[in-house]
Amino acid sequence: VTSHLTTMVEKREKEETKEEPTKAKTLGPNVKEGEEVFGVAHIFASFNDTFIHVTDPSGRETLCRITGGMKVKADRDEASPYAAMLAAQDVAAQLKRLGVTAIHIKLRATGGNKTKTPGPGAQASLRALARAGLKIGRIEDVTPVPHDSTRRKGGRRGRRL
Repeated sequence: VTSHLTTMVEKREKEETKEEPTKAKTLGPNVKEGEEVFGVAHIFASFNDTFIHVTDPSGRETLCRITGGMKVKADRDEASPYAAMLAAQDVAAQLKRLGVTAIHIKLRATGGNKTKTPGPGAQASLRALARAGLKIGRIEDVTPVPHDSTRRKGGRRGRRL
């Protein structure tokens, strides 16, 4: 019985020494050297917050999503350019970790029958993404514009100051 156990132990030791060095696992797609991996950054900049939501090119798979409100404590600072810049830096770091090297940008304001002007965080987040070393592909405005809409807030004579 002991000879049988020693042979099994010897076999196990041989198997352990045979193990090949495993390759480091990487996240994201397998790409050739010098090839760009694109993602799509959906930036929603309202006057209350700034969302940066990065997906794969089809838009089906979320790579990361960070808002200005996740970066600052005060509610009034959620839409600020500083909060948007911090969010964009976080997004860029996460994308680099995933292996995404370039992004197309879809910029969106509130739209509809509300304002069609992007909030203060839009430009700051775009600049921060570019400065973080991500290559910028196409920049597109995808603010929803109504063809004819429900009645706008404010009454017949508008908002009087």
